[in-house]
Amino acid sequence: MKKLTTLLLLLIVIAIAVYAGSPYYSAYQLKNAYDDKDGATIAAAIDYEQLRPSIQTQLTDDFAATMNEYPLVAELGGDALSQAADNFIAQAVDGAITPQNVERLINTQGQANSATKELAAAWAIASNQVDLRGLIQDLIIQRGDMSAVIANQTQLVMDKQANELAQQDAQAGDKPVLNYCGINCFTISGQVKGYPMTIKMARNGFIEWKIVDIILP
Repeated sequence: MKKLTTLLLLLIVIAIAVYAGSPYYSAYQLKNAYDDKDGATIAAAIDYEQLRPSIQTQLTDDFAATMNEYPLVAELGGDALSQAADNFIAQAVDGAITPQNVERLINTQGQANSATKELAAAWAIASNQVDLRGLIQDLIIQRGDMSAVIANQTQLVMDKQANELAQQDAQAGDKPVLNYCGINCFTISGQVKGYPMTIKMARNGFIEWKIVDIILP
């Protein structure tokens, strides 16, 4: 009886250790997949139905905050500019955050493709990384044609982002910081090509985890 009790206690301890250590092992697997250019593994670890709306909300909120900082741009562009930007953000998120694009992005170690460039441009526009003087000039020249304004600014930002990413190597830097944010919540914080980023994972079953959010810089 004593041996049975000891065995049961040992099994309980092992189960707790596996349960508690599972996100660390998942993070280890993700790192190995990235190093091995195994895009399929990382693509399969993402919950797209949660990630897409979160990224879109972050970008649209950031764009609204940026416009509040520049009332002249907001006045010249009006609701049409905000709507055009929101539409572009939605299109960029839907095009870039797919299993196929994630797999391709990891397999090429971040080589920018069209969908990824558009998402990078959406982030740059939303986070005040645009040439505001050029944007104002576009608003005046295009006489309210917001589609033309967004298209021109997007191309400029896409070219700039692609050049910057091409010049930046994936540097080792500091090791990622791994933390529980709840019993079913885990975060990985670090840098990707010089940009700070936090990946949020949620428990999916007993020891499986899914990427459900990425907190953009």
